[in-house]
Amino acid sequence: MAAFEKSPLASENERLILDIVRRHEPIARAMITAHTNLTQQSVHRLVEMLIAGGLLRAAAPLRGTRGQPSPTIKLVKEAAYSVGISVNTDAVTLSLADFGCNIIAQQTLEMVPSDRRVTLAALSQTLQSLLKEHAVSRDRLIGLGFAMSGFFVSDNRAFNAPEPLRDWSLIDLRPELEGVFELPAWLENNATTGAIGESLRGVGLWCSTFAYLSFNYGFGGGLVLEGKPYLGFHGNAGELSAIYTSEGAPRRPALQYLINSLRKNGIEISSIEELRQNFDPTWPGVESWLADTMPTLDRLIATLIGVLDPQAIVFGGQLPPELGRMMISRVSMPSERRHRYGVAPGEAQLILSETKGDAAAIGAALLPLKFRYFL
Repeated sequence: MAAFEKSPLASENERLILDIVRRHEPIARAMITAHTNLTQQSVHRLVEMLIAGGLLRAAAPLRGTRGQPSPTIKLVKEAAYSVGISVNTDAVTLSLADFGCNIIAQQTLEMVPSDRRVTLAALSQTLQSLLKEHAVSRDRLIGLGFAMSGFFVSDNRAFNAPEPLRDWSLIDLRPELEGVFELPAWLENNATTGAIGESLRGVGLWCSTFAYLSFNYGFGGGLVLEGKPYLGFHGNAGELSAIYTSEGAPRRPALQYLINSLRKNGIEISSIEELRQNFDPTWPGVESWLADTMPTLDRLIATLIGVLDPQAIVFGGQLPPELGRMMISRVSMPSERRHRYGVAPGEAQLILSETKGDAAAIGAALLPLKFRYFL
């Protein structure tokens, strides 16, 4: 019997305890109550239930604790594992995460995933190899997180994906994914999984409300409010390209237009991944693209600050870090305008993604864990 069949969805209070331990481990059991609005007796009972269920373990007290020290509580990292797939226009990444939300294995297939069935077959073989290599039993897998560029267009979460991913578009992918991998599947666009990855393994470790900008072949985003991803009624919250008109769309900060600009100037770049790995800020075409793009990005950032009031705005996706730094240094922030009495409102920090690796791929792998066990 698979792990997801043996362990039902955690209750709200169990999720609260697990998330506190995830964020603060190793944490003394006596200190957990301070992070909740529950009584110490309730917390003690929940912790004991989770230990009995194999999700938490008690360990030695913290050193230097006076009096009768409380045992520390940790997640049982090997209690469960989840799989993540992130599909971009020029590469596909498969990740394996443990119960501690750590990516223990990740492999990128450098291929144009134009044929859906061929790609899924290759991913299935890759998963088998990773499970064997890392000695993870298949019955410990609790689910599959799937992420792709695009937006949702129906109740069954069919994607409207960029043109290179036409074979993945406008169909119900969930039954096919669950059939190939024999796991329950969660689907989100890669900007949202980028935000989830960032919330669990990056900026979210110190910031609870932020906007995540996903610079890929296209351009989108994700929102994290008070530590939780905000998906919206149709699942498309953060679909930032929707604010641009048809005439303005070619000036939005989608990396396909940067590649077009580079090619016009004699720099042959064949893919977004090649751009990310080899980016040179002195390439002809970079400055002209920035000149066209920054006014639209300025308006977007001002809108996010005015509507969402986030603590941070994260520059992520497949954005080359040096290009991200160039963009951040050129943003015209709302605080730079003239304000009454010369006093501007507080506003968001603009920062690069702080995840180690592809936040969208990480977030895809963490989807089943987050929606089953953590806040």
